[in-house]
Amino acid sequence: MGDKHLLKSRLCLCLIILAHLLHATAEEPTLQTRGENEKQSDETLLQSDETLEHHQRVKRGWVWNQFFVLEEYTGSEPLYVGKLHSDMDRGDGSIKYILSGEGAGTMFTIDDNTGDIHAIQRLDREVKAQYILRAQALQRRTGMPLEPESEFIVKIQDINDNEPQFLDGPYTASVPEMSVIGTSVLQLTATDADDPTYGNSARVVYSILHGQPYFSVEPRTGIIRVTLPNMDREAKEHYEVIIQAKDMGGQLGGLAGTTTVNITLSDVNDNPPRFAQKLYQMSVPESSPVGSIVGRVRAKDLDEGINAEMRYTIIDGDGRDTFDISTDPTNQVGIITIRKPLDFEGKKSYTLKVEGANTQLDHRFLRMGPFSDVTIIHISVEDVDEPPQFDSKFYYVEVPEDVAIGTIFQTVSAKDLDVSNNSVRYSIERNSDPGRFFYIDIISGALMTARPLDREEVSWHNITVMAMEMNNPTQIGSVSVTVKVIDVNDNPPELEKYYEAFVCENTKAGQLIQTVTAVDLDDPLGGQHFYYSLAPEAANNPNFTLRDNQDNTAWIVTRRGGFSQQQWSIYYLPILISDGEQPVQSSTSTLTIRVCSCDTEGNVMSCTAEAYTLPVSLSRGALIAILACIFVLLVMILLILTLRSQRKKPYLTDAEENVHENIVRYDDEGGGEQDTEAFDIAAMWNPRESQVVKFRQDMVPEIESLSRYVPQNYMGDSNVHGYVLAKLYEADVDPCAPPYDSLQTYAYEGEGSVADSLSSLQSVTTNIDHDYDYLSDWGPRFKKLSDMYGVSEMDNALW
Repeated sequence: MGDKHLLKSRLCLCLIILAHLLHATAEEPTLQTRGENEKQSDETLLQSDETLEHHQRVKRGWVWNQFFVLEEYTGSEPLYVGKLHSDMDRGDGSIKYILSGEGAGTMFTIDDNTGDIHAIQRLDREVKAQYILRAQALQRRTGMPLEPESEFIVKIQDINDNEPQFLDGPYTASVPEMSVIGTSVLQLTATDADDPTYGNSARVVYSILHGQPYFSVEPRTGIIRVTLPNMDREAKEHYEVIIQAKDMGGQLGGLAGTTTVNITLSDVNDNPPRFAQKLYQMSVPESSPVGSIVGRVRAKDLDEGINAEMRYTIIDGDGRDTFDISTDPTNQVGIITIRKPLDFEGKKSYTLKVEGANTQLDHRFLRMGPFSDVTIIHISVEDVDEPPQFDSKFYYVEVPEDVAIGTIFQTVSAKDLDVSNNSVRYSIERNSDPGRFFYIDIISGALMTARPLDREEVSWHNITVMAMEMNNPTQIGSVSVTVKVIDVNDNPPELEKYYEAFVCENTKAGQLIQTVTAVDLDDPLGGQHFYYSLAPEAANNPNFTLRDNQDNTAWIVTRRGGFSQQQWSIYYLPILISDGEQPVQSSTSTLTIRVCSCDTEGNVMSCTAEAYTLPVSLSRGALIAILACIFVLLVMILLILTLRSQRKKPYLTDAEENVHENIVRYDDEGGGEQDTEAFDIAAMWNPRESQVVKFRQDMVPEIESLSRYVPQNYMGDSNVHGYVLAKLYEADVDPCAPPYDSLQTYAYEGEGSVADSLSSLQSVTTNIDHDYDYLSDWGPRFKKLSDMYGVSEMDNALW
């Protein structure tokens, strides 16, 4: 900074000396222009003489020129600018010079006697390059102007006092990696506030101070270019370059400014992807559902953005149909998922050959490829304790609706694939059989009917059978059993609706009075076919006959004419309808036929016989009186019956001193108050009244639990089992059965129980109730007991 100020001081001193030299020679240009000024003054005076003839003509004598002043003068004395002079000035002080215009009085002053102009403040060309001033000469004594006001310019001469500046710095730029030498990166422009038209103060030259040998800058244009080939972004991505701009054409003494350019190498696809491992080990449980994620693999790519985008595919291996692979676009990872269900018992391991390849290729760098990589993935299937599997995905069975209770119509079978000798227990899911129509044997899986089936009530049953592992009760498998109830001809045909026909009094014989149709709840394969006839008791009916049309309809035809409402107003005709299936079902329906009076065209006018039954002499008032008497008589009879019923004696009087006791039924052993249900013993004294008034209140047993009470050795005998189920159903549907205490039979304990039998009965006749194989795991001290009570592999083979 000290050298800079010293340089400025010396420059200012040189300028001051130059200014004095110019001031010394200023008189010559003033004399040169005097003639022109005098000519202008004469023209002005001539114009004045035309208007003011008594004035004396004055010759103008202004002397001036354009003034120049150096900027940034730092001297202690005012800086001399120039001199104003009029040829009318005789040097006696009678003329006064005044100055006006830009900066007059503040920036510039004038000596009113001599006309010398001085700058009293430091001038800066970069702030204002020139000033426009006006000068005038006045008569000092009178203040009258001697000359018209004239204008002149003071120009500020430039010195090199401003260094070049980068107004937009610091700069940021990017260039692709691997660019060739000479690739343009950025063009910089430095601005110098000095006058570009005067000297070399604003002539700028660029140079690089930091950033070699990677980059260079052109001295005159400021363009930054690459100077090092094959720059790798993966090796170094960011560069800091410092550029200098110096004025005076870069010569000694010029001022300089610097800026920083941050250059980043942009990525190109010049790196192929590579897997970190050539072999990956993965495992997945066999119970994983389809679509579950097995694992992830990633081919690492040093590039970024679209140049690192990957696509993963399975190109080979025995698991191509079992697994899929997809690409996660967020982190370019290959996600392996399950495509088909896994089965440890079927296949325990799979091998995949996976390829990871770039999706965007740059043909300039294909020589660095191939831009893909391959790895091997070994997937192990882990065994999982699965629920029992049925031998069929679903069961479909057809059962006639007249099948007897207890009939076995289907046997389901399930087994545990994990343990070969693990037994399963069967049951029916309650919600799938709300009507309790079916029962399943807990051990054999035999499905049988527990209630009568009725196709007309429920034609399809969709029940769910469950199989539970004995060793792990949490593992439960299920299968759907669809039962179609096959139709049996067990419903007789009936008239489609209630028919009420009419016959006119003037009807002739052979007249059709009604067409009847029938319906049947059954649905035979060949379609319905009904047969119509009159009931045997009406076979010789003299009034009407029936004609079967053989199209499931029949006609009712009159056999005579001359019907009369007075003689007989209503006829009842029994019709026998039967179907054509085996066993043949038939029913008798009654057709009501009214005799009506009709007009000549056969339209019904009246079907009542009131006009014929009333006596001619009986008036309407007498008829009303008779009806009123009948109503009063009926009211009295009802009142007498009510009084007699209130005085009726009970079946059990207090005199008989019978104690009303309660019969209490216990649902299970050890129950308390919550297990009791009281009954009134009075119902037992009069079973007929209890049959009408009150039904029994016993609880319906659960069909699914019958196997706990029925002896297991009877399961194979369908006759005995069916008999038990039939009796149970008969007791359930009988609303008049007297109260009974529950009878629980324990014919056998422990079969199907996880804890085995709790009874010591028959324990001496079998060797399989207890398992002592665990004694062999207790060490040599228990070896003797293990040999005595343990079961050998040969014994197991016999079973």
